[in-house]
Amino acid sequence: MIYGHKKGHSKQTMLDKLYDVRRRYEEINQRLQDPQVISDNKQYRDLMREYKNLTPLMEAVDAYQTADTACKEAKQLLDEGGLEPDFKEMVQQEWQENRQKLEQLTQEIKLLLLPKDENDGKNIIVEIRSGAGGEEAALFAHSLHRMYSMYATAHRWNCEILSLSETELGGTKEVVFAVQGEGAYSRLKFESGVHRVQRVPETETQGRVHTSTVTVAVMPEAEEVDFELNMNDLKIDTFRASGAGGQHINKTSSAIRITHLPTGMVVECQDERSQHKNKDKALKVLRSRLLQQKQQEQKDQIDADRRSQVGTGDRSERIRTYNFPQGRMTDHRIGLTLYKLDQIMDGNLDEVLDALITADQAEKLKAAEERQ
Repeated sequence: MIYGHKKGHSKQTMLDKLYDVRRRYEEINQRLQDPQVISDNKQYRDLMREYKNLTPLMEAVDAYQTADTACKEAKQLLDEGGLEPDFKEMVQQEWQENRQKLEQLTQEIKLLLLPKDENDGKNIIVEIRSGAGGEEAALFAHSLHRMYSMYATAHRWNCEILSLSETELGGTKEVVFAVQGEGAYSRLKFESGVHRVQRVPETETQGRVHTSTVTVAVMPEAEEVDFELNMNDLKIDTFRASGAGGQHINKTSSAIRITHLPTGMVVECQDERSQHKNKDKALKVLRSRLLQQKQQEQKDQIDADRRSQVGTGDRSERIRTYNFPQGRMTDHRIGLTLYKLDQIMDGNLDEVLDALITADQAEKLKAAEERQ
């Protein structure tokens, strides 16, 4: 059975869920052909996203049913007996292969039935800020930005800097950038939190290891249809852009500062020479921050005192340590240690991210089974 070895009630509950998903899938397929739906951009986009999310589950269920049928037919032949030795061996092998396939598909279907994160398919806004450690923290913030940029490039995602504040020595006080690409949020959402670095700074004459911190925040990029800003709630100021150490860059007031009056949230952007482009970028960041705040408030209300092992990365929580003298990276949430720091800093993050995603899925599966 797809549904494991639970009692009848649990099986029926899971079966009902699959029937409901199948009905929903077919309903969406019909609605996507409706001219009224096609002419409604938001409705069409939302339905297409849902249809795309459900497709892997439907394909897995179809594959399960095919393997189940083949398994039953092979078992029936074996039970009836009277087979030639060579043919019997072939049927037994087919039965065994399909049994293994059913076990694999059962696990896959259980994972696909887990509640989906509605933001998984979205682009992201990433904010990296240097924390404790002065210039050394700023230099590591620069290194993290490079790491994520290289990871994005390897996945053929597009990176765009929205705001950048640098130090005179080439460090990064703060950088805000957008990553656009399939699966960007689902892959990088667990990067939010405090990243700790242990290394000997270039300016250290005694060879002592210093510890510094950098804060990373990963937010789903909010589209206008996700979060509509009331322009009356905004105070927009212009000022002259300046570079590291106050160096003058632009003689015109092209930099933009937007204050969201109801929350006091402030976003600045001075990366572009065009005031209009800076305003668009600042609004994109503000909209995403406000959407994240709204979603976090909803999550806190629904699930106030329950957190998964991996979680979404509390910004005040130290999630990872990068130890350069030992060439070691440790993710404290799942106890993962890898001695591949050079490769990781060059954007080879998949082994780390896969482990985080697997741990998160295991927690969710465990919680789902406990509820049944």
